Amino acid sequence: MIIQLFIFGLVAGFMFYELTGISPGGVIAPAYFALFIHDYQRIIVTIVLALSVFLIIKFSSSYLILYGRRKFLLAVVLSFFLKLLIETQLQPIDFMKLDLQSIGYIIPGLIANEMSRQKVASTLLSLGIVTLIVFQISLIII
Repeated sequence: MIIQLFIFGLVAGFMFYELTGISPGGVIAPAYFALFIHDYQRIIVTIVLALSVFLIIKFSSSYLILYGRRKFLLAVVLSFFLKLLIETQLQPIDFMKLDLQSIGYIIPGLIANEMSRQKVASTLLSLGIVTLIVFQISLIII
């Protein structure tokens, strides 16, 4: 079932990109969001992490030469380290009692990279649209 969901996500994301010219947050992100659609907290934390990575890259780009692969690598590495920081530093705190789990280590970086190439709103809207399409297809077919 999961493999079919990812195949639907890849095809739907590619078709959406071809039709609109707007990437839905990377190739694999809509399938992961459709997989975790019932766990809205993970989706919210993932989007917050992606926005954080996007803002760090935007701030850093005025001091560093960031473009292409460098920007993509920085987005993925920042995503990984922010997720690791949350797991090791914020999760163990007793008084917070929040479940700050995100979808993977790399997915927020992929979304942030697309946000830096496109506008934030168009990336998040397209991600939401393709996620709902993939989820509806999975309900019908699987």
